[in-house]
Order: sequence, then structure tokens, then C-alpha cells
Amino acid sequence: MTQHTGGRTAVIVIGGGYAGVLAANRLTRREDVAVTLINPRATFVERLRLHQLVAGSDDAVVDYRDVLSARVELVVDSATAIDREARTVAPAGGGTVAYDHLIYAVGSRSGVPKVPGADRYAYPIATLEEAERLREAVAAAPADAALTVVGGGATGIETAAELAETGRAVTLVCGGRLGPYLHPNGRRFVAKRLAALGVTVLEGPDTKAASVTADAVHLADGREVRGHVTIWAAGFGVPDLAARSGLSTDETGRLRTDETLTSIDDDRIVAAGDAASPSGLAYRMGCQSAVQLGPHAADTVLRRIEGERPEAVGVAFAGLCVSLGRGAGIFQFARKDDTAIRFHVGGRAGARLKEFVVSHTIKQLADEAHKPGARVLKARDDARQQRVRAAADASRPAHVS
Repeated sequence: MTQHTGGRTAVIVIGGGYAGVLAANRLTRREDVAVTLINPRATFVERLRLHQLVAGSDDAVVDYRDVLSARVELVVDSATAIDREARTVAPAGGGTVAYDHLIYAVGSRSGVPKVPGADRYAYPIATLEEAERLREAVAAAPADAALTVVGGGATGIETAAELAETGRAVTLVCGGRLGPYLHPNGRRFVAKRLAALGVTVLEGPDTKAASVTADAVHLADGREVRGHVTIWAAGFGVPDLAARSGLSTDETGRLRTDETLTSIDDDRIVAAGDAASPSGLAYRMGCQSAVQLGPHAADTVLRRIEGERPEAVGVAFAGLCVSLGRGAGIFQFARKDDTAIRFHVGGRAGARLKEFVVSHTIKQLADEAHKPGARVLKARDDARQQRVRAAADASRPAHVS
């Protein structure tokens, strides 16, 4: 396929997650811009609800008609290559789609497990398809079968709590500290809630998974955690499209950009969301950064179209919201540099706040679809800019007189 834009500036957005949808919607601010969104699925995936899909309390999908501007052309396909010289994207279905500007918002997925047996015997949960397979495996397991969740971060905690609340016997293998992001106050609250749900929490340096077999997780200290189903929630990676297309990436595979989110290789390519690595100092992966990086990426493209200089990105974090089953949750407050503080909201109030955040995020997408530019970007992080300058200074060769 080849795109025909009738003389308008063609912008392709690769990836229809939180960042990609916000970017695509915002680009429609200009009537002379033709926006194409390439995404492998015909529905928007609420990744914030995938643990609910596994437990059966939500389907975790939203119709794109509810969140995507009617002016955005949705191409349901996977992008397999980016040709910078020809300025085209190759979909898996064949042909090419031409662009004047490209927004790279491919998101993240489950990281490739380095633990022997994990890729064969454990069920990841980072994508819709993975969560659906896991749901089938859990449903097929006997009601009294033990389930093991590997990973003590937000995804592991939410999955363990959601399943335990349905009456499942769950062991959470943290591989280190429970909720490493959390302040000790928040961590104690989460531990208490998990205990009340009957979750067995294994934490500490010796709880790293050493291997996974069909019916057990073997820990570094020699212990064996037996279970009917092993769920892998220990880390995320990003698709390798940028690297395969010859673009510069960081050690995780995220597209390397400057502070305007522009690729260091090509000023017609801009990144957003989990797959962006501005100045080699990538933000924490997640919805909170995505909903700020997506609109900024669109603004960078629009400014270039208008012949103006793009502005540096600014992302302000409010904290971390974690559900603990349907009856409780926690909002861990943080400084805008994403470091947790001692204050949190927990219990039923935490659950209501979590649900508000998840629902309001979908509303943000819809608002930007109906009124592009609705998302106001005001974040400024002077501390980050100091780190960026320090990193740039450190990378310069020493002057020899």
C-alpha cells in the first residue's frame, strides 16, 4: 500500500497505545496534516487493566472509535521496517506507507527472560495476547491449584492480589524487595494487604528465580516454589524495530533521541512513550510518562512543520498507583522527579483513586480526539536538565593542550 495525502503533510504514528493515540489525536490540530496510525490490533488495549483480564473482572479493551479522532486513518498491521532514505514504513501485510514525519511509539512488551526455563514454562502478562493466554491457563487450573507470580513490582503485586481475591492460592516471588519503588510506609501497607488476601510473599536477595520448570520456580537459595501456573511479571523490554531499521538505540532497545524527542539520526523521526530514550536518560516505563511524552512528540512534529524550533520535553510524576484487588489499592505519592515520599493513600480510597486514574486516562485520549490540544503540557524538570548537561559534559573528550 502507498499513502496518498492529497498534498497534505503525511505523518505516521507507529503504535496505538497511550502515547501513540495521544500523539495521533494531537496532530489533527492542523487540517493540512494527514495522520496514519499503524497498530497490530483493531482495538485499544488498556494495559493498566491486563491483570483484571486475567482474573476475569474486565476485558481490558476499548473501541478505537471511542478514543481515536475520526481524522486519523487506522491501519491494522504490524510495522516491520522503517526506510529512512525513502521515508517509508513497511507493514507486515505488504507494500509501503510514505511519510514526511514519523512518530515512533511502539511501546513495551515482556522482557526476554534470562532465567532458564522461564521462556518455556512461565506465562508473561505484558500484552493483550499474553494476558489472554494466561487467563485461559488460570481458568483451566484446578480451583485449589497453587499459582506463582514472579516479580515484586507493580505488575506482580497487582496480578497476585487480583488472583488471590478470587480465592486462588498465590505465592509472590519478589526476586528482591517487595515494591522497590514504594516508600517503606507504602511497602508495609502493601505487605499487610497481600497478607490479608492470603498471598505468600517471598522477598530478599535470595528470592531471585534461578530456573523455572513445568511445576516449580527454583530460587537462588535452593528453595523450590511449587505451582500449577507460573506468571512472569519480572521486567519489560521494547520491540527491536528501531534497531532493525538502523536507528540508534540504547542498551534496552529504545530509540535514542535528544531532549525534544527527536531521533539523533533523523530529525523527521520522533519517539514517544516506553520506546523513547531522550539523552540516554529514559523515563520510567508506564502510562504516566506516556500520556506526557505522546503529546510532546506531536508538538515537536507540528513545530517542525511550522518551521519553529521544538521545545525540550518535561515530564512530572505524581507517584505510583497500584490496585490490590477490587477492594483496595494504594497511591504512593512522589516528587516530580519520580522518587517516592512517605505519604500514600491506601485501602478503599486507594482503590477508588486507582480506578479514577485508569478511567480518567481513557477520558484524556477521548478529549484529545474531540479537541486536539486539550492536553496541556506544563511540566519542567530543572534537575533533569542538570543531569542531561552533566552527562553531555562527561561524554566530551578531555581537552589536551
